[in-house]
Amino acid sequence: MPNFCVAPNCTRKSTQSDSAFFRFPRDPARCQKWVENCRRADLEDKTPDQLNKHYPLCAKHFETSMICRTSPYRTVLRDNAIPTIFDLTSHLNNPHSRHRKRIKELSEDEIRTLKQKKIDETSEQEQKHKETNNSNAQNPSEEEGEGQDEDILPLTLEEKENKEYLKSLFEILILMGKQNIPLDGHEADEIPEGLFTPDNFQALLECRINSGEEVLRKRFETTAVNTLFCSKTQQRQMLEICESCIREETLREVRDSHFFSIITDDVVDIAGEEHLPVLVRFVDESHNLREEFIGSLPYEADAEILAVKFHTMITEKWGLNMEYCRGQAYIVSSGFSSKMKVVASRLLEKYPQAIYTLCSSCALNTWLAKSVPVMGVSVALGTIEEVCSFFHRSPQLLLELDNVISVLFQNSKERGKELKEICHSHWRGRHDAFEILVELLQALVLCLDGINSDTNVRWNNCIAGRAFVLCSAVTDFDFIVTIVVLKNVLSFTRAFGKNLQGQTSDVFFAAGSLTAVLHSLNEVMENIEVYHEFWFEEATNLATKLDIQMKLPGKFRRAHQGNLESQLTSESYYKETLSVPTVEHINQELKDIFSEQHLKALKCLSLVPSVMGQLKFNTSEEHHADMYRSDLPNPDTLSAELHCWRIKWKHRGKDIELPSTIYEALHLPDIKFFPNVYALLKVLCILPVMKVENERYENGRKRLKAYLRNTLTDQRSSKLALLNINFDIKHDLNLMVDTYIKLYTSKSELPTDNSETVENT
Repeated sequence: MPNFCVAPNCTRKSTQSDSAFFRFPRDPARCQKWVENCRRADLEDKTPDQLNKHYPLCAKHFETSMICRTSPYRTVLRDNAIPTIFDLTSHLNNPHSRHRKRIKELSEDEIRTLKQKKIDETSEQEQKHKETNNSNAQNPSEEEGEGQDEDILPLTLEEKENKEYLKSLFEILILMGKQNIPLDGHEADEIPEGLFTPDNFQALLECRINSGEEVLRKRFETTAVNTLFCSKTQQRQMLEICESCIREETLREVRDSHFFSIITDDVVDIAGEEHLPVLVRFVDESHNLREEFIGSLPYEADAEILAVKFHTMITEKWGLNMEYCRGQAYIVSSGFSSKMKVVASRLLEKYPQAIYTLCSSCALNTWLAKSVPVMGVSVALGTIEEVCSFFHRSPQLLLELDNVISVLFQNSKERGKELKEICHSHWRGRHDAFEILVELLQALVLCLDGINSDTNVRWNNCIAGRAFVLCSAVTDFDFIVTIVVLKNVLSFTRAFGKNLQGQTSDVFFAAGSLTAVLHSLNEVMENIEVYHEFWFEEATNLATKLDIQMKLPGKFRRAHQGNLESQLTSESYYKETLSVPTVEHINQELKDIFSEQHLKALKCLSLVPSVMGQLKFNTSEEHHADMYRSDLPNPDTLSAELHCWRIKWKHRGKDIELPSTIYEALHLPDIKFFPNVYALLKVLCILPVMKVENERYENGRKRLKAYLRNTLTDQRSSKLALLNINFDIKHDLNLMVDTYIKLYTSKSELPTDNSETVENT
């Protein structure tokens, strides 16, 4: 919903792009002056905090001298700014209108007091002005310098042309980012000696010149043919500004919504360097839950250094106030999990309300498997990923797998059909991924073996060679034992994890079933000898079926070669190195991720009317909502408001259905009549464990995956990635140009030639 200006007779709203809106100051003295000048009696009984949160004032009510820009991207008020420009008479032309912003009528004494106050302020300003003049007379050089800063001189023809030229360069950069075109063209070692070949940026620039763009033609019509029209340094500087401006548009919406959550995706390779993609989740002014990509930071091997840099990037460079962060989640592959857990712990120490949770886009069992600190598990997960990628390389490979499945499941055609459909999807992210893998393993082995040994030469050497390597990996006994143990251990968390990705009511009731899951895992740990015996027997039977030799890992055998005292059997080896650490870790990881605060937050989901209905409207949200008390606009009225909220739905009309999700509840037409419930629902909505109901607003991660899939590793750029992923975000070319001039050039010495001669060797 847009914010409307609180000034009398003002109809401006925050959705108007030309209007900046400012909050009432929290300082009581300044806030009182704002209220007095607004002349609205209904604001006088509001606290500075209430005014600051809910009553904005647009820029039209401030003198231009009171408004400044301390950063290239934001309009802010000076510290002593007071609104003085108000329309207090236009409503008199229509005395019968019902105006919701009633103007306070002043008594004669109040009018005399105001007049005297203005006279005193005027005389005080005149006195200061005289003192300033006397001071400037004694220091003429300082006066001259200050005058140059304050006076805005008109642009010369040369400066105007330079701004138009820079605007053209920015347009090309933004186009290349949105269309995912790398700045560089050919590699230097590909270009024959003595031949000048322009990169992609210069080629597009030349195209625009040849198309008749006058500004660019004038600039370069006398330039040598083997020059770069825009140097690499200038391209980098301009790209940084593009990235900052595009990111700032998203961050502005995040700040307006107050509360947000931080999510990181799997570590990615960008031009040979590991980067950690960062996404932010928030509820926009239209009450839509959004998940947007805001950038990436270089990954650090040291967890403590990574935690510091992560915090610095978010707070100092991107300007987000972590006091408003209400959730954090990390989706990482094996090997990175423990380091990101350190990052989460450090942030929790500073910001206790930034709850560490699971992310809705990742199945619990997949996340738990990736976090297991056992090398065999990491290797097995990597192998599974490679096998899935191999068969999805071409439809012919999937068809070959379908044919093998049809032969193996002749007696169970329905199940065979289901498995074929599963193979065509991204099944490795399912809750039952390891059950499916064990069931499909024979088909995978036979198919890979058939591709490798095909005598009809239907497959090229690359595919046949890759099939041979993968077949060797999946027929290793260590792989067999690992996937069987994971299948059995994670069977205890499968239903729990599936509910976490279900409807809102499923998530709510899942929180109550955690105790039972932990109890089951504790029982497994207490009887690990018995459980492991069954698991190992299943693994050996599967290995026998596939004609795989049962043996200890080669690394272990080599380490104990010649050691006659080592009588360790395969069964006891895998119990100590795989089953025990896996069960212990998963048990502890569930306790860590589902902390007391996290469970309290999930219990607050009883605010959703459909959950209330299932609980017969006998709920106790107030007790669990204490952790969010400071986030509520009127915490003292929470109990009464929750009672009214329950009564509203308990005694609803017969034809009215109960909203089943937070998304539906936030879009109720009367939700603003329940300000505390509205605030709680917004905070609960942004928790990473809650799924994005409307897929249209989950673009950040999908576009990130598409960018990584469609871009070669050495052509990736973190800055161009931001432009490509956020291609639909509006941008202000004039702001970018002004920022570039401010940061990299001086007004008195604007560049007249940015060309750079290229020497090929």
